Amino acid sequence: MSVNQKLTRAQFDEVMVPNYAPSAVIPVRGEGSRVWDQEGKEFVDFAGGIAVNCLGHCHPALVGALKEQGEKIWHLANVMTNEPALALATKLVEATFAEKVYFANSGAEANEAALKLARRYAQDKFGPEKDQIIAFDKAFHGRTFFTVSVGGQAAYSDGFGPKPESITHLPFNDIAALEAEVSDKTCAIMLEPLQGEGGIIDADPEFLHAVRALADKHNALVVFDEVQTGVGRLGELYAYMRTEVTPDILTTAKALGGGFPIAAMLTTTEIASHLKIGTHGSTYGGNPLACAIGNAVLDVVNTPEVLEGVKRREQLLRDGLNQINEKYNVFTEVRGQGLLLGAVLNEQYQGRAKDFLVAGIGEGLMSLVAGPNVIRFTPSLVIPEADIAEGLARFERAVAKVVAG
Repeated sequence: MSVNQKLTRAQFDEVMVPNYAPSAVIPVRGEGSRVWDQEGKEFVDFAGGIAVNCLGHCHPALVGALKEQGEKIWHLANVMTNEPALALATKLVEATFAEKVYFANSGAEANEAALKLARRYAQDKFGPEKDQIIAFDKAFHGRTFFTVSVGGQAAYSDGFGPKPESITHLPFNDIAALEAEVSDKTCAIMLEPLQGEGGIIDADPEFLHAVRALADKHNALVVFDEVQTGVGRLGELYAYMRTEVTPDILTTAKALGGGFPIAAMLTTTEIASHLKIGTHGSTYGGNPLACAIGNAVLDVVNTPEVLEGVKRREQLLRDGLNQINEKYNVFTEVRGQGLLLGAVLNEQYQGRAKDFLVAGIGEGLMSLVAGPNVIRFTPSLVIPEADIAEGLARFERAVAKVVAG
């Protein structure tokens, strides 16, 4: 291929494994909450790379951190530590319940580490028979074989041979089902405080209290998957801070790097002590470039200005979606918290979430789905209010087109 030959969507089918089906649009530039494709068409970004681009595209603080660290040191094996990793771990410890941090590259890897730690902790303290992991229907915890088996969507885990054992799935928010299942064989209860991929479903406060109480009763660990809800997405640095429940292990990724791959598992000193030298590792975990950017992300996001701004932007987006629905009657509700919102399609439009996404792209709006019946919105935490208004106007045009057929 010549240097000047234009890269096209058709080449994806020629050279890429076919597990994705990307749209025809190929973005080439982004600034803030606007994106431009190869043809120069502009989009308002209500997708944020699936809750990743928490500060939009090419935020000056993140670009500056990348450039500065890029001229210092890029990578070290974990036989040595590095300054950005130490700084970021310290910030996470100071800002949360955690006392210890483990770095990885993705949410799946952070969840893999959390699940391995929970099993190792239980085995060390109580014996090998204490191995049951309780998770919930519609949950999503990653795509490694362990995490996809713990996730509550069989379509993602079937077809790859025998699954890891001692994993139980229960209905989300069902206290009675949880009470009936938890036992002294349970080593961990894992959940998202707000299910993302499963349809933007909030955990009831009473359910979270029951999880904590039952875990304590049976010497099990509570694992919060905050890969999507963390780093300001719901208007607090982490979603558990909106509740009265503190987990034993928390995982964070996506927005932690603002678009650069990084993840972390947070826990206490006592629990962390069971991942002794050699029991787990990651080549790139704690990478200096990633951690330098993570430091910049936290410095911007973990401020009253940004976190309070999330709540204000939530109201603007929620009000705008409800106003659209008053005209077109396509949703049963707008649910979720902060800037992780889902418009739930009514009976007439069941199964057609992707139709709204595609129509939105045609109108210059990037959005997401959360299953076939929910349109998901995860814009930048600092999206300008004018961009919210413009994005809603484009989404309304998209809705009108879908309704008109």
